[in-house]
Amino acid sequence: MPTTPHAITGEQVPLTMGHEFSGIVEEVGSEILDVKPGDRVVIQPIIYDGTCGACQEGYINCCDGNGFVGLSGWGGGLSEHVVVPRHAIYHIPENVSMEVGALVEPLAVAWHAVKVSPFEKGDAVLILGGGPIGLAVIQTLKVMEAGTIIVSEIASRRREFAKRFGADYVLDPTKEDIPARVREICDNKGAHIAYDAAGVQIGFDQAISSVRARGTIVNIAVWEKRATFIPNHMNFRERKYMGIATYLEGDFQEVIDAISSGRLNPGSMITSKIKMDHIEEDGFKRLIHDKDNQVKILVDVNA
Repeated sequence: MPTTPHAITGEQVPLTMGHEFSGIVEEVGSEILDVKPGDRVVIQPIIYDGTCGACQEGYINCCDGNGFVGLSGWGGGLSEHVVVPRHAIYHIPENVSMEVGALVEPLAVAWHAVKVSPFEKGDAVLILGGGPIGLAVIQTLKVMEAGTIIVSEIASRRREFAKRFGADYVLDPTKEDIPARVREICDNKGAHIAYDAAGVQIGFDQAISSVRARGTIVNIAVWEKRATFIPNHMNFRERKYMGIATYLEGDFQEVIDAISSGRLNPGSMITSKIKMDHIEEDGFKRLIHDKDNQVKILVDVNA
């Protein structure tokens, strides 16, 4: 969250949080004809300037001054009301609940990561980290028909979630040699792709050693510390490394369509629902002290 005025919103902390949310439209601008009061919608929260080089090429997720509703200003999911531009609005189909609508944002991150990566149907993949994004990657890969899905996760509860969402193998990196097990599972070749949803050095090292010749490591995680690696480990097997930044226009609608059609069933990612006045104890503190047993905690702002 910006501690100096954000380049686009001009806002800085303190700010209202919440970038993964759904809501009901109360008012629309006079020139908006395809959205009306009462519509159930989900918000695509990227804030972008539309003028930088990345935006001009259609990469709004890579905007030079990008931000997010709920992180950089313009209110957020924990606001009683929020005003957003028309392009941020996506309708929720009648057969999809408002609660599941709030999951579209993290699912779109995973959806975009798999789409942009060199993944092909039938590939063997490794996912590092079984948190919300890792679980979303599993679900996306199931829809896109991965051949083998392997997950490396320390927390036992999250390993259970990974298995429930469709992982074929769930490994504990504190007890198993991840690269050796991945090679064993993948006919001694290694995974085609490793998706890093953990963002820690030891996981990065394991990813490099786990992908096959000309395999790809895809970083989705936001790192807290500098990572290091030996380029020779990439060069001598022609491995590739690529970064992923959230999602593009279109990814939200594809995720919504997949949920509505039943190809994605993310409802069990919601591990708790709380009222706004319980958010400190049952929300933030719970995610800090009991994060291994939680995936997504939903807050009902109006309850």
